[in-house]
Amino acid sequence: MNNTRTLAVQLCLAALASAAILADDKSPVVLWSGRDFTGWTATVNVPGVKLEDIWSVAPGGILVCKGNRPDRLRGYIRTDRDDFENYTLTLQWRFPAGTPGGNSGVLVHTTSPGALNVWPRSMEAQLNHQNAGDIWVIGTTCQIENADKRVTGRRHYNLTDNSERPIPEWNDYKVLCQADEITIWVNGGLVNHVTKCSQSQGAICLQAEGADIEFRNILLTPLTK
Repeated sequence: MNNTRTLAVQLCLAALASAAILADDKSPVVLWSGRDFTGWTATVNVPGVKLEDIWSVAPGGILVCKGNRPDRLRGYIRTDRDDFENYTLTLQWRFPAGTPGGNSGVLVHTTSPGALNVWPRSMEAQLNHQNAGDIWVIGTTCQIENADKRVTGRRHYNLTDNSERPIPEWNDYKVLCQADEITIWVNGGLVNHVTKCSQSQGAICLQAEGADIEFRNILLTPLTK
């Protein structure tokens, strides 16, 4: 009887340990700590410019990008981890008060650097003001419904322009990457969906693309297998 009870206890503990591991695997990953740039690396097209020359931390855990520069700098910060796949990425962004907005983006499935000038091979979830939710392919390919009306060159148009809130309010971004599909929501509204993406795994990047922009609450939640 004692042996039976011991075995039962061991099996129960093993099951609990397995459940804890599974739960941990699906827990949200805080991609940016809100304190420093541990786990991120910067790439720019202007020699001698450092990460801290463009990116900084503001009170409240806000990630600040000073992208509007006279030297026409373009670049990005990239997660050091480069094996993200099958996840939901959520974040908030805004353009600062007194600015007209501008261009930026979130790069997913990032692999080879320098695939297009400074930009790495990736899929860009666009943040260009009043065009958030477009998808731009950077050395990659995908398919979209009604492609004859919704594709111009590398640009795959969203379903609803002007989904953003007025500057300087915060906007909510949700990017679902599942297998070879990407689905995007802006402020809770579905704005884009592409399939048969040529890449489905890689690092995640935030762009400095000629505009001042701020981010916060950058979370990645693995999908349940």
